[in-house]
Amino acid sequence: MVDAGTGQPAGKNSAVVAAAAALGLRLTTEFANCQVEIDTSVHTSAAELRDDLTEQRTLAARAAASLGTRLLPVGVPPVGRLPFTLTDSSRFEWITESFGSLTYGQVICGAHVHVGMPDRETALQVGNYVRLWLPSLLALTANSPIYGGFDTGYASWRAVQQTGWPVSGPPPYFRSLEHFDELTAVLHETGAVLDERMLYWDIRPSSHLPTIEVRVSDVPATVEESVTLATVIRALAITALAELDAGRTAPEVGTETLVAAKWKAAHDGVTGQGYDVVAGTLTSAQEALGSLVDWVAPALEDLGELANVRQSVQRILTEGNGAVHQRRKLRSGGGLRDLIADLAVPVALAGSV
Repeated sequence: MVDAGTGQPAGKNSAVVAAAAALGLRLTTEFANCQVEIDTSVHTSAAELRDDLTEQRTLAARAAASLGTRLLPVGVPPVGRLPFTLTDSSRFEWITESFGSLTYGQVICGAHVHVGMPDRETALQVGNYVRLWLPSLLALTANSPIYGGFDTGYASWRAVQQTGWPVSGPPPYFRSLEHFDELTAVLHETGAVLDERMLYWDIRPSSHLPTIEVRVSDVPATVEESVTLATVIRALAITALAELDAGRTAPEVGTETLVAAKWKAAHDGVTGQGYDVVAGTLTSAQEALGSLVDWVAPALEDLGELANVRQSVQRILTEGNGAVHQRRKLRSGGGLRDLIADLAVPVALAGSV
């Protein structure tokens, strides 16, 4: 949230949560007091998710506007300087006491997509497949090039900021649930995490839901990009489950390779190059995304979403994602104020009067 007049981050998340509740919307506060979180219901179709997310974004923007702020769906605040003020919360105070100044740069907003899993062992094995495509998922949704009023040179500065945490980025290849539990115990014992909720890997089994949680993406700029992201992730999970049912486990690609590929995706987004971690070759971001859609095409076909996803991905490649649009707007000469006005979520549903 930013001030409607100055564009500076607005520390009003508790008040906006209360205003949203009066509109029938449940928001939650986040790490910094200029952040709020939307939480959709569980859905089995892209159409349901689209309607839910559209309504929630609109009501959240309306609640923010009632307090003189604008709601920006971005990975990092385009303006503002460290340190940001954190939300008054016993948990956040605990984290700050443990990790010090590291916490003040973590004003980052991501899209977390959950897919139901039968058990944690299966979730980890599915994750071994999905981790191969994390760089492409980030490139597709990159939406944080502007930070502190300047172009960072990265399509996703959020992805760079997040690396400050001891546990973040692509997870290891997990051989078993025991392997996961043993590593988690070491991380907890050393203080690298305070609890399982601080396993900030890009994909992980949820600590409180029977799901696998994919966390690699910036908050997408639009509802349509968000729906495309969720649909592709669902198709990835379905495809991985089919591979496991056929007795085929994921190829074991080293974490360092994935870290390098993710860095490339964070830097280039959809306009540059990508790295095929399985083939071990540098390719274009467009080809990498094409390979992703091709791999999950049978699952997308079964969901009735193949044509929609192909069309959406092609539109992003042709017209640009959030990172491309932010840079284009900033370079158009209107300055940061015009950029922020352009980013703000509308307070009325499209077509409403």
